[in-house]
Amino acid sequence: MNLLYGLVALISFIAAGYLILSGGDAAAKSMTPLIIGVVLIVIGIVCGGLFLAGRVNKTEDIHITE
Repeated sequence: MNLLYGLVALISFIAAGYLILSGGDAAAKSMTPLIIGVVLIVIGIVCGGLFLAGRVNKTEDIHITE
């Protein structure tokens, strides 16, 4: 499941970058690509956080003396 979160985060960041940088259709001059890009960035941050949270080993105790 962690790999899926990482993959969704990566794809959403790439798609958001493309939408924001391309700006959609130049004749339309609408805010829709920007809004969709921001939503994709939020999805990427959430999925990236879940990916990184799943990578932390929660069962192993780390002692100061080690």
